[in-house]
Amino acid sequence: MNEVKLSKRLQAVAEEIIPQSVLADIGSDHAYLPCYCVLHNRIVSAIAGEVVEGPYQSAKTTVEQLHLEDKISVRKGDGLSVLAGGEADVITICGMGGALIRDILERGKGKLQGVQRLVLQPNIGAHNIRQWLIENGWELKKEQILKEDGKIYEILCAEKGNPMQPYEEQETAGVLMGPFLLPEKSTVFVEKWQHELKSLKMIYEQLNKAAETEETERKRQELLEKIALIEEALG
Repeated sequence: MNEVKLSKRLQAVAEEIIPQSVLADIGSDHAYLPCYCVLHNRIVSAIAGEVVEGPYQSAKTTVEQLHLEDKISVRKGDGLSVLAGGEADVITICGMGGALIRDILERGKGKLQGVQRLVLQPNIGAHNIRQWLIENGWELKKEQILKEDGKIYEILCAEKGNPMQPYEEQETAGVLMGPFLLPEKSTVFVEKWQHELKSLKMIYEQLNKAAETEETERKRQELLEKIALIEEALG
């Protein structure tokens, strides 16, 4: 084994990593992303963090097979606990739910000093990450949305700065749908949100059949607001 081929989504993530930086890839799985970046001279070195024993061993095996032990440190631990403060320039967290990525960032806030860029690829719930970035002084610089093997992924790049800069006057819709993705309205974006809209309307119909309580009424109102927001955004 002397080469690594990345999926379309991880290739897109790799392209957002600052050249000649030190990368920390959290939830690295087989460590394909850091290995690819080292092999292609995109980064100086990397830390591959993995909390689960199986993927941790897989990451170690990949790094050993490619003889990259001097460049990539594979570490077992939860989230950013595998890092020392100031150790990485760029942090990537890919292939998880947005709420989990948010929680990893929140728990590891102390390790973010000195980090120049976050490249985050949630499978669902990207709004959780956008909200966290706003609350913690990170400015969203770029977003991508892409489809691979029938699934839709978003990639968010953030740096320290003015967290409200991308949102202008549409903060609520921007946080939910993406301040960069929303004006572009790509085919994949429209497909994602049409599907989301259909799901929300089905949930609303089910709530209409549920027993009347304050809680169901509150949920209904929340859903109606979300549905109206998405319908307006899709035009």
